[in-house]
Amino acid sequence: MREDICTIPVSEVFEPKDGCPICRMRDTVETRMVEYIMGAAMMEPDVRMETNRKGFCEVHFRKMLGQKNRLSLALMLESRLIEIKEQVFDKKKLSFLTEEAGCFVCDKIEWGMERMLDTVCRLWVQEAEFRTLFDEQPFLCLPHYQRLVNAAGKLKKRDRAAFCEAAANVSGRYLEALKEDVSHYCKMYDYRNAGNNEDWGNSRDAVERTIQYLVARSVKDSR
Repeated sequence: MREDICTIPVSEVFEPKDGCPICRMRDTVETRMVEYIMGAAMMEPDVRMETNRKGFCEVHFRKMLGQKNRLSLALMLESRLIEIKEQVFDKKKLSFLTEEAGCFVCDKIEWGMERMLDTVCRLWVQEAEFRTLFDEQPFLCLPHYQRLVNAAGKLKKRDRAAFCEAAANVSGRYLEALKEDVSHYCKMYDYRNAGNNEDWGNSRDAVERTIQYLVARSVKDSR
């Protein structure tokens, strides 16, 4: 499998000012991987062997179901069932279900994300223009803020401290805004505000935005 499927130019991800850039990074690679597994991967024996052994998680099964080529998915499911029958029921190797548990797409995304997060840290240290792009992001969701801080562990101590402060500023200022919006949303249900439908401000979608901030997934992605 080509490694470039699992990675994308990091600077391009930070050019839009729309949501968490690391979520965009993950989503782009995820889309590539799902399209790949439903298309060209069908002709790669090593990939088929790995998917037969490992399978997929619920999230990526749902995304694969959303693709047009259901025959590809059916063929992979057929092979997966044959593998499970052979290992679990014929060989009585129940441990197969835990030893090989995982998701092919998740693993490839993780492989790419580790490398791209390292690149984010390196670009931040080396390029002033990228530092500006970084600071201008609307927010970093909480899980990806944590991942960036962990990735920064490879930087020199001085650079690591500065990078972590910059990441905390981007993520923290959004948290403050979210907190205000969620509090306002709750207050709108107070009996004293009954009938005051004009004063919701930015709070109408505060619940959805807060969930996205906390779990790195849009609510609509889980439906």
